[in-house]
Amino acid sequence: MNRIKLHDKYFVPYISKEEIMKAVDRVAERLNADFKDFDQVPIFLCTLNGAIVFAGELLTKLNFDLIVSGIKVSSYEGTNSTGNIKEVLGLNTDVEGRTVVIVEDIVDTGATILKLCENLYNRKAKDVRICTLFVKPEVYNKDRKLDYVGMEVANKFIVGHGLDYNELGRNISGIYILDE
Repeated sequence: MNRIKLHDKYFVPYISKEEIMKAVDRVAERLNADFKDFDQVPIFLCTLNGAIVFAGELLTKLNFDLIVSGIKVSSYEGTNSTGNIKEVLGLNTDVEGRTVVIVEDIVDTGATILKLCENLYNRKAKDVRICTLFVKPEVYNKDRKLDYVGMEVANKFIVGHGLDYNELGRNISGIYILDE
């Protein structure tokens, strides 16, 4: 892994693909245990576009029936979270009375995930669980528990494995951190 350039910024290696895959395996094990004898088919809600890579890898390791849906929400402009959550592509799956597992690429401040949880409960979801590949514990200070976490990362801007900088970098293998 070498230094890369996306748009006007440089990024350096931070987390290897192998470390990420171990984290995906750990999350899959927990989900398989929790949903092994579950009484209904859960809905896995992939947050687009960032969680596509994580969700794709995760879903192939799950050994129970599930429904997959997607929703596009955004709070970032460039390298900063705006704090304003936009639902860009709406939810088209009925969640009433269902357990929904939100599959997220990264949780930092938690504003987006809390808004999404609120939205799902307003649509009468029975239970909402949060599954994220990465969390930034330095900035996530919400009371809402994250049910499934792959790994903790520093409060730095990262790209790769689904995460982008102004739409570039999602396809990079491994995670890169902004080179300051």
